Amino acid sequence: MAVLVTGGAGYIGSHTVAALLERGEQLVVVDNLQQGHKAAMLGGVFYEGDLRDGAFLDRVFCENAIDAVIHFAANSLVGESMKDPGKYYHNNVYGTLCLLEKMNEHGVQRIVFSSTAATYGEPEEVPIKESDRTLPTNAYGETKLAMERMMNWFDVAHGMKYVSLRYFNAAGAYAGGKIGEDHNPETHLVPIVLQTALGKRPHISVFGDDYGTPDGTCIRDYIHVSDLADAHILAVDRLRKGGDSGIFNLGNGTGYSVKEVIECARRVTGRAIPMVVEARRAGDPAVLVASSERARSELGWTPSRDGLEDIIRSAWEWHLANPDGYGDK
Repeated sequence: MAVLVTGGAGYIGSHTVAALLERGEQLVVVDNLQQGHKAAMLGGVFYEGDLRDGAFLDRVFCENAIDAVIHFAANSLVGESMKDPGKYYHNNVYGTLCLLEKMNEHGVQRIVFSSTAATYGEPEEVPIKESDRTLPTNAYGETKLAMERMMNWFDVAHGMKYVSLRYFNAAGAYAGGKIGEDHNPETHLVPIVLQTALGKRPHISVFGDDYGTPDGTCIRDYIHVSDLADAHILAVDRLRKGGDSGIFNLGNGTGYSVKEVIECARRVTGRAIPMVVEARRAGDPAVLVASSERARSELGWTPSRDGLEDIIRSAWEWHLANPDGYGDK
């Protein structure tokens, strides 16, 4: 039996594909290559296509013996989602509906969903727990929450079991520098800092240094992308063993400030990395950190690459070897 990975040519998807291949899983990868990269896929049977194409999905399910799905395929830029929410509802929500309907038609009853801690919105407490209020502050987070709720009702109606994994910032790269992070446009802090170290950007912008944090800059969760991949695989194992549906946060439990990330990158790269403080961005909370106690106790997830220096060093190795990313966009 095979695992279907949607969005498997993307950043976290490709790292999950790599981890699944390492343990000998049969893999089917679906990606429309809107943001993904064929060069990021280290193996598996690849289908280029869109989840909203019913005939395409029928072919994927008919040609392969699939017993579980890991669902990454989605648009994920917060700013863009506020300017074009229709795009996010059509691709993320409708695309997921199409996938769930075809899974049900073809008798595939297990799905692991790559969600986001943006489903919580402004946190009432830190670290954030799964039982906390969900009140997204952007269309991206709202669509991910809608996708989770849809999975719940497919479970109620059809017995389709799901695990939803909520997390903030993936960072780092696969050991050995084979694959890494390449978005267009790039919005994530770690690759932007490293692009600055490479001279691709004149400076790194820090949006506000007057927050109520130790150094005045925002604090965020950063998790090594390979640790996230491990969590998705553990979630597949849970469902294969007959485990119930559930929602789990993934976090490092403490978080790092923007200045801490920049200083760490300076140490790792040995480069100056100019920094410019700019005005705060609207809607940026001071601290966003998720509690992962439930994932650790119920999934057995123990991140092994949770040091900031390890995360940045692995990312730097890939960026040094691939200063222009995959070069296909």
